[in-house]
Amino acid sequence: MSSSSPNGAVTRERLSAEGADQLLLAGINDIHLSTLSDLFDCSVVLRSDELILSGPPGQVEACRPVAERMLEMARMRRSFGTEEIRRMADAAAEGEMEERSAASDEESLVLPGVQKVIRPKSEGQRTYLKAIRENDIAVGIGPAGTGKTYLAVAMAVEALYRKRVRRIILTRPAVEAGEALGFLPGDIREKVDPYLRPLYDALEDMMPADRLRRATEEHTIEIAPLAYMRGRTLSDAFIILDEAQNATTSQMKMFLTRLGLNSRTVITGDKTQIDLARAADSGLLEIEEILKGIEGIAFVYLNDRDVVRHRLVKEIIRAYADRGGQGGES
Repeated sequence: MSSSSPNGAVTRERLSAEGADQLLLAGINDIHLSTLSDLFDCSVVLRSDELILSGPPGQVEACRPVAERMLEMARMRRSFGTEEIRRMADAAAEGEMEERSAASDEESLVLPGVQKVIRPKSEGQRTYLKAIRENDIAVGIGPAGTGKTYLAVAMAVEALYRKRVRRIILTRPAVEAGEALGFLPGDIREKVDPYLRPLYDALEDMMPADRLRRATEEHTIEIAPLAYMRGRTLSDAFIILDEAQNATTSQMKMFLTRLGLNSRTVITGDKTQIDLARAADSGLLEIEEILKGIEGIAFVYLNDRDVVRHRLVKEIIRAYADRGGQGGES
């Protein structure tokens, strides 16, 4: 239902909020409503079972699909935050709201151990997950905060829960120490953990602590520096090579030739974050050129539109890109 003044300067839209969880919809201290209001420069008020939008006709019209999507999520008891509202506003501005709103259950990752459902939050992330599902090797390339590692780990954990694989292998090149870790204090785990911490963080968010501890003790989940993959055949496994921009060309060839039967590999990297002495030595840059077009290998490129961290991360990435520099850790 809508109304407008005779001169058409103000329009009011009344959207039914029946069945919506009003706390999820409005957010704490109405932060979701105020965010929506600020983004579209119109008034947003939740009154009884109605969400009322009022303001200039163009602003209200632009605001409506985002408000409707928020109502839909609140009815499904799906939590969301201000960053997701901003992403929905971006999608609406680009005419992608309907497509994103129609995300099917097939795009969701259900992790029963922690009662968690992980869904792609951008079109790029949707494409990335689809590539992982449909290819034996998927390469995700993009800047910080686009969910490359997190979504890959979620896919691995789901595959393990569903018994599609018998183990998960996560690896990173420990470039900062040149993979010569002997001079660091402690045992081997203490030496390499600082370089592998982001992988542990993702796993800890997706598995109960006791199950994760048991899985690592039994080597169902293995996290190790890339150098430790040499000479192995990795079968019945979901394998992730993270920070692949820092793998040398020889390391990348070694890693790719570890792939065994019933295994799936995801390679993630950020071409702006090469820490090798010579950027040209990056194995990620090489495979981008020589492996394209091979059936079963997919390349997916994420960008600042896919950033799911704090909104300032997106702005920082754009600022560095505009300057032609590098954009922070991934």
